[in-house]
Amino acid sequence: MIPSLKRLSSFSTVGHWSSAIREAVNQGHSHKALFLFLQMKQNGFEPDNFTFPFVAKACSKLSDLKLSQMIHTHVVKSPFWSDMFVQTAVVDMYLKCQELRFAYNVFDKMPVRDVASWNSMILGFAQLGFVERVLCLFHCMRVAGIRPDSVTVMGLTQAGLHSKNLGLLRAIHSLGIRIGVDVDVSVANTWIGAYSKCGDLDIAKVLVDGIDLDVRTGVSWNSLIAGYANFGKVLDALNSYKRMLHENYRPDASTIVSLLSSCVQPESLFHGTLIHSHGIQLGCDSNISVVNTLISMYSKCGDIVSARIQFDSMCERTCVSWTVMISGYAEKGDLNEALRLFRAMGASGERPDLVTMISLISGCGQIGELELGKWINSYAFSIGLGDNTMVCNALIDMYAKCGSTNDARELFHVMPEKTLVTWTTMISGCALNGEVEEALELFNKMLDSGLKPNHITFLAALQACTHAGLLEKGMECFDMMAKVYNITPGLDHFSCIVDLLGRKGKIKEALELVIKMPVEPDAGIWSSLLSACKIHRNVEIAEYVCHRLLELDSHVAVPYVEMANIYASDGKWDRVSAIRMMMRSKKVRKSPGQSIVLVKMKPHVFKVEDRDHPENWYIYEILDSLVLQMKEVNLAHSEISLEHELA
Repeated sequence: MIPSLKRLSSFSTVGHWSSAIREAVNQGHSHKALFLFLQMKQNGFEPDNFTFPFVAKACSKLSDLKLSQMIHTHVVKSPFWSDMFVQTAVVDMYLKCQELRFAYNVFDKMPVRDVASWNSMILGFAQLGFVERVLCLFHCMRVAGIRPDSVTVMGLTQAGLHSKNLGLLRAIHSLGIRIGVDVDVSVANTWIGAYSKCGDLDIAKVLVDGIDLDVRTGVSWNSLIAGYANFGKVLDALNSYKRMLHENYRPDASTIVSLLSSCVQPESLFHGTLIHSHGIQLGCDSNISVVNTLISMYSKCGDIVSARIQFDSMCERTCVSWTVMISGYAEKGDLNEALRLFRAMGASGERPDLVTMISLISGCGQIGELELGKWINSYAFSIGLGDNTMVCNALIDMYAKCGSTNDARELFHVMPEKTLVTWTTMISGCALNGEVEEALELFNKMLDSGLKPNHITFLAALQACTHAGLLEKGMECFDMMAKVYNITPGLDHFSCIVDLLGRKGKIKEALELVIKMPVEPDAGIWSSLLSACKIHRNVEIAEYVCHRLLELDSHVAVPYVEMANIYASDGKWDRVSAIRMMMRSKKVRKSPGQSIVLVKMKPHVFKVEDRDHPENWYIYEILDSLVLQMKEVNLAHSEISLEHELA
């Protein structure tokens, strides 16, 4: 007999077996715990009400339904089938297997339920997002006279977070204060995380400050920092991190990941590099999640070289590692390298996932690479992702951006399930390609189907109206947002209406709308209004708009150039000279125009007066030849016209 089995045979009581099973479960060895349970039965020992909860916990950790049902059968056959602790463990076991019906059937037949039984149900339903069922269970719990505790409040908070309902979250917060669990640091941390993810970062900060220094943990700070990162508030995240260090809390890998995640713009690169240095000092730089986030941070901040250095230095790569690097190249427009990495990923044995495919599809849409997009479409089908709604939505967007509305339309119509994103993407695609009637027809069909539009859907519809100059229809959609769907218009929506009014020559009405806007107008709205002034030669309003633009940024060339053109069209050459002098004194230069040509899936950028291309000599030789041919054709055409006139 092998030593391990000899040791098992030496257990002389049910208590010894139960202790061994409990130890195995607590150490994360669920299979070992179930093996011990089997050996216990084979040695003639019957499990008791202390054994079953730990065996059920082992099944919970494995989320194995068949094993769970087998253990439940043993429970039913035992004298402890009605024991409250055993039944609560069985309820939790089924909930971890996401079998809500089985869990509820056991819970419903329990003769006696304590707060732990109710908490198991509330937490299980909350984690799976059944908010209404959670609230119903809580109501029944109160009717049954069971007093909620800290676990109850944390379960309710999870439900509030899932619904993204700040009103519900605040009500749960009030309940926690009333029953006195707000002093529990675990409850406070749960609230900080929930408020942060729902966007109420001020309350989250107040909660962190309200926790006594004696009980405040690194989790409290991590939750707040993650909240700031989620909304791209890099400076707030860094300030919280400084306070965390000042109060002598040691940051961990989660802290560094959250901080790096807040750096998503080129101007955040310096901060991202500093956080990277802190990660190295803390010894987190070898953590695979940290390295993956570093690759993402450097890519999003425009430093693809540093991102690649991190990627190449990895000893072990996950699907996420490959995906963030591929995504970095795709966003940069370097599909050649993205595709090379994609093939290397397959060769390494790593299977691309949903995010990998969407990154490549999005990259094709950005630079208009239709043929590669079609190949990725076929590949997605070959690996079983062709029916995935998110992939289909990305493909529709890609086809529309590549100008192939027929492909987008065909895919849209064959999709078995169309989400709000699907409809919005198709409407936006039609608007982008000037197919305004179809865009508005789709918008109306979506409303008829019962789907509730969001702010992005309305933006797509307004953009369609803007493309066609449909002022009345645009105003109708704009009014519908607030009056029918209770959606507050944002800057982009106002920009569309200003553009529409400007196109129709209603410059004064457009200016009044901008001034009365509940949000601060940005450079985009003022620029749109300035363009309208240029078209309709309204010098007076143009001067005011230009002044507002220069207040926002006096080093951008566009307002100066536009204003100079407006003065020139009105014959005010002295003011044109004054504008040019102002540009020279402020050292403002107009950025040269550029175009992108895609050759063999590689983009080539050409700027005005730029002759730095490696094949410059061949390119301009061909161009000169073409110009010469055009001149010859024009000359021949002129001679023929002259002959006809003389004849």
